[in-house]
Amino acid sequence: MSFNPDLCRNESEVESKLIVQYLLPTLGYDPTKWHQEVALGNIRLDFLVITSQIFPNANDPSQKFCVVIEAKSPTKNLDAHVLRLRHYLTKLRVVYGVLTNGKDFRIYEIANNEVKLTFRCQGAEIADKIEIIKDIIGRDKLSGLGKKIITPPPTPQPDPPPSPNPVIVLPPEPTTGNMKTIAIYHNKGGVGKTTTVVNLAAALSKKGKRVLVIDLDSQANTTYATGLMKFQDEDDDTLKDNNIYHVILNLNSHGISDVARKGSFTSPDVDVVPAHISLIWEESFLQDKTFAQTRLVKKLDEVKDLYDVVLIDTPPSLNLYAKIALIACDYLIIPSDLKPFANEGLKNVKNFIEEINEFRTVISRNPIDILGVLPSKILTIASYVKATLVKQEKVVTDRYGLPVLETRIFQREDLARSIDNFEMFGDMQIPDPKSIFDFKPDSMSAAEFEELSNEILTKIGLKS
Repeated sequence: MSFNPDLCRNESEVESKLIVQYLLPTLGYDPTKWHQEVALGNIRLDFLVITSQIFPNANDPSQKFCVVIEAKSPTKNLDAHVLRLRHYLTKLRVVYGVLTNGKDFRIYEIANNEVKLTFRCQGAEIADKIEIIKDIIGRDKLSGLGKKIITPPPTPQPDPPPSPNPVIVLPPEPTTGNMKTIAIYHNKGGVGKTTTVVNLAAALSKKGKRVLVIDLDSQANTTYATGLMKFQDEDDDTLKDNNIYHVILNLNSHGISDVARKGSFTSPDVDVVPAHISLIWEESFLQDKTFAQTRLVKKLDEVKDLYDVVLIDTPPSLNLYAKIALIACDYLIIPSDLKPFANEGLKNVKNFIEEINEFRTVISRNPIDILGVLPSKILTIASYVKATLVKQEKVVTDRYGLPVLETRIFQREDLARSIDNFEMFGDMQIPDPKSIFDFKPDSMSAAEFEELSNEILTKIGLKS
């Protein structure tokens, strides 16, 4: 068996023709020994190759005789991706890493806590030098190295003291097929929509619910906050050709399961259908397409047995994407800071809902069940909470006829820092957004979102 780099025209063909069809079987790794599109914490790997059936613990500080393989397009210069591979190896303590674009093939190794280039050849030379490659990262070689490592048993540690608001993570429950879809919408921006979506999703996931997040806002704030925007420049943008626009555009392809990705912002995993900044331009193409408003309804029906709760983030506008979200949802949460402009905007929200409900009647869908206005980004000043906040909430019910949720989400530093979290690697600032439960589980904000999740589950008829 040989390999011809000229047959690889893009990244996908480098993965399939070089790595899957040639390299892995030649090095002795059958399909049970390698995994593609692996998520380990906030790291996503193209391939992880192991020597046994046991998947390595990413948090184990000992060295792991595994191989991380990162594939790039033949047009990409590998020098620009070395720092990222180095980050993966040092973070996970994996000894070997392969970086290739089909034309250039490199093996990197951790040695004395440093990552160095161990082997390099041109793609056309891989077949001729395969025995050298085998002697570095072949399965027989790595299996032997792994057996030499003796890891002492861990020293018993005392149980940590319980936190004031412990987060208990439950195993996923079997789905009932009774999927609940909730849109998070207000036509005013800056009221906490993204914060609500991300942290409510995390809270529900930790209760054992299977959660899907859909971002329908061209600003893509939820896409960022769920950890899907790890690339440093436009050339590495992995979202532009596979996002919510393609779900809406295509009838027989790009289903939810094809486009959804695992968000790295919380554990257990939450699936996320990303948005992209190009949505703002693509709206004009969809505007006069009759299928656009109902396509998401159809695509969600295809996955109704896979999820318990779907949360849809929406743009702060009355545009097509907001319509698509409100046509597809069963329930609505309206985050609001309850300030004058946000309250005045509730009139637009009510009129928009009436318009949407009229259309929903035509397509035989029940009217939207409004769960309530969610007081969010609320000041923590005691005098304000005691007097002004109560009056503002009363305005919502008396003047606009909308219910107000009992839970309040206050404006706290921990909540802001969790989404803006990042890691430094060399001079690179790598986004590492977290839910409040994964950033600071014993915080007041975590307790508030725990309370919100309980209230929502009760209102939509799912046990908490």
